[in-house]
Formats: sequence, C-alpha cells, structure tokens
Amino acid sequence: MAISSITLPDLAGLTWQPLSQDLLAAWHELHEALNAADGAQEHLGPDDLRDELAPDWIDLAQDSRIGLDRDGVARAFGLVQVRPGDVTLLRAACWGGVHPKWRGQGVGRALLAWQLDRAEAIVAARRAELGPDTPARALTVIEERAESAARLAERAGFSLSRYFFVMRRDLSEPIPAPVTPDGLRVVTFTQAVAERPGIDDVLRLAHNEAFEQHWGFQPWSPDTWQQWETGQRDFRGDWSFLAFDGEQIAGYALSAGFRTEWANVGWTQGWTSKLGVRPPWRGQGLAKTLLTASLQAFAADGMEYAGLDVDSDNPTGAVGLYSALGYQVRHRAAHWTKSL
Repeated sequence: MAISSITLPDLAGLTWQPLSQDLLAAWHELHEALNAADGAQEHLGPDDLRDELAPDWIDLAQDSRIGLDRDGVARAFGLVQVRPGDVTLLRAACWGGVHPKWRGQGVGRALLAWQLDRAEAIVAARRAELGPDTPARALTVIEERAESAARLAERAGFSLSRYFFVMRRDLSEPIPAPVTPDGLRVVTFTQAVAERPGIDDVLRLAHNEAFEQHWGFQPWSPDTWQQWETGQRDFRGDWSFLAFDGEQIAGYALSAGFRTEWANVGWTQGWTSKLGVRPPWRGQGLAKTLLTASLQAFAADGMEYAGLDVDSDNPTGAVGLYSALGYQVRHRAAHWTKSL
C-alpha cells in the first residue's frame, strides 16, 4: 500500500477524516455549496457520490479526506483517483474544494499539497508495476470563474492545459433527419445488446480505438466502463445508438438522463456522454447521423434540451459539428495539469 508522507493540519478549526458512506449527506451539501460559489454545472446527488466511492481500487483511508468544522459540517474535501486502466500515462485526478466561507485561511493550499503527495505515492506504486519511466501527471478541473483556485494551482506548479466546453441545444428547434451512410445499419444500444449479449465489451474496445489519439486518453477497463458508462444508473440504452458495418461497430452515441441534475436546474436534458467513429468509417457524416438519432430520441421523450461536453481542441472537429447542429457553448472549465 502506498502511504502519503503529508498529514493535513487542523486548519481553521477543521478536523480531517476519510470520506465514507456515513458522510454522504455532509459531502453532498458541501458539493452543492461549491457548485453555487464557482458556477459548476455537475449536480451530483447522494447516490452519485456513493458511486464515486464504490470502486475497489480506491483506498478511501488513503485517497480521500473531508474536513469537518466543530459542528460536524463539511467545509472541505479532497479525493485522488488513478484509474486501473491507465498504462501508458498515469493520470492522478485531484478532485476537491473548500467551502467559500472557509477560503483564504490556507485550507486549499494544504489540501492540494496533500493531494499531490498522495498522487506521488500512488504513481510510485504503479511505476513499480509498469516501469520507472511511465509518464504521469496530476490533473485538476477548475471552473472558469474560480479564479482563486486557478491561482492556487499555478502556485503549486500546475499549468493550464486546455478548456472543455459544456454545450447545449434547444430541442424545440427543428432536428435534421438522420441520414445513414450506405452499407451501415444504426440500432439502439438496447436492441444491439438483445441481438448480441456481449456487444457492450466490443463497444468498449471500439471506444478505446476511436479515442486513442485524443488528449490525455487512456483505455477504459471493463470495470470502469461498467461503473461510469453503460452500467451507471442514468445510462439510457434507448437513447444510445450503435452503427454497424456487418458485424463491426463503426460508431456510437451513448446517452444518459441525469434526473438529479434536472431537479436542480429546473429543466430536462438528454446528455450525450460518448460520441465516436472508428477511423476506417470517418469522413462519411456518421457522427452527425448518430447524434441526430439521439436528438430525435431525446425530443420524442419530451426532453427540453440536449447537452454534451467536448475538448475545445478536439482533433476531429467535433466543436464545429455540434455548433452546426445548433449546440451553443454554455460553460467552460479549465483542465490544469502537473507532471509527476
């Protein structure tokens, strides 16, 4: 087990302990306070947060901390995650934040130092398995208006790597009819699974191939794919589409409906979580076919909007495709990285 050398001090009257199921309500309240202060777009309910703690490769005693005030109210948290599928690049995701009323007292600085130390320890353990020269970097996502967090990251040695956009489309606007390229067949994920029960893992491998050249990408393992994609509670197989060329998957659009978020924002949305076309089938308009099929499915079920997020420097021209289909940028978040 990789052990961190830094312990968090009792700053600003906070005491620290690992995240746990017993602290989900307190963590959720803190997460919503951070969203309100920093303009974050992702509203996670207690069940969603429970899922974040579920993977057996996360050692909560070592990888997580939550700071409680004297009344037991959560005021800060930090979590470090390195997915088991990372092989050619180890990505230590440093997720956390400090309640706005507890900022300016050194809590964020101490928490980030702890996260970096923990990230180094996890990376050292993985390099012992993969090789001492395996590249690694810490990653933290900072909302565009969270300027103090950006300054903190920069002082800690992080650099701004790129922006990711959240884009949204009004589904009351006309939706183009999907046009399937010659020789291909498009079906829902639900239908594909009924026809071929093992197709989900074939899809995972197709996604790994389609995104192989994308910034920071590492292949999804079977467990993480199930945990956060096709096996998660909000996944919608009837809103998701696969394109086949014979028996081969040529492309896919995977979708979800996040009901917890709908309750928070006051409107409904179909969310495209993955859209990909494998290299041999690019240049035929297949991504547009799959996305418009999803748009029609969202609208047919009464969704008000369609949403997705995208790397602003996506090498396949995705931002242009989405804009042409009526999506507009609603939010930007910065990805900051530091080599380890």
